[in-house]
Amino acid sequence: MDTAVLLEYAWVLIVLIGLEGLLAADNAVVLAVMVRHLDPVRRKKALFYGLLGAFVFRVIAILLLVWLVQWWWVQALGALYLFYVSISHLLALRKNKEEPSEELAEKQKEKKQSGFWMTVLKVELADIAFAVDSILAAAAIALALPAVGGDFFGVNAGQYTVMLIGGLIGVIIMRFFANYFVELLAKRPSLEVAAFVIVGWVGVKLSVLTLAHEAVGIIPAEFPHSTTWKIIFWAVMVIIVLVGWFAGSKKTEQTKEA
Repeated sequence: MDTAVLLEYAWVLIVLIGLEGLLAADNAVVLAVMVRHLDPVRRKKALFYGLLGAFVFRVIAILLLVWLVQWWWVQALGALYLFYVSISHLLALRKNKEEPSEELAEKQKEKKQSGFWMTVLKVELADIAFAVDSILAAAAIALALPAVGGDFFGVNAGQYTVMLIGGLIGVIIMRFFANYFVELLAKRPSLEVAAFVIVGWVGVKLSVLTLAHEAVGIIPAEFPHSTTWKIIFWAVMVIIVLVGWFAGSKKTEQTKEA
């Protein structure tokens, strides 16, 4: 392999690992929030299944990359599910906030004692949506690399390898983030709202990809990969996290003062 090509591959891999790490953090936040109502033992099991699902679905998404790019409706379904997760949980949080503390405590107790497999199912569905988002983001970067080697499932072997490595490292990063976020959410409950707003925002990202698909063509095909959209997406993401973080801090201080 030519040195210039090797350096280009190395640089893209570093960028891709960083990108997959950020996307893995989003996925980890969702995992942490969706399993936090379970008791510690079952929460650990649900996290394990969630992380296993994230790994499996990312590998499947990489294998199906050629078809994922063609099937705009897969991206649309992923977006719709993330919107459902975001809106339904935000409404539930609002409802819980309005309920008397005694009734809320009783409901949380019942929730901890039931719904394990339903929680796992919801986590796995979220994993699928995030896997689609993750691999499409990786493809946008890796498929621009020079072709190296033969063909693998309709994708160049060199480009495929870069996507595979980036995706798997993302899952490894998620493994550590998920446990961290479970602990963090216990200290800053307001981040739960921010987490589900982020889920909805990732749904917006998949919606943009759907609308830009050549089979739909409502917005320009190059827009989802433009610098403008990337800046908008990550800027909004940072704002959501910061608002969630400082709102939680302020609430904690007020609670202490009371």
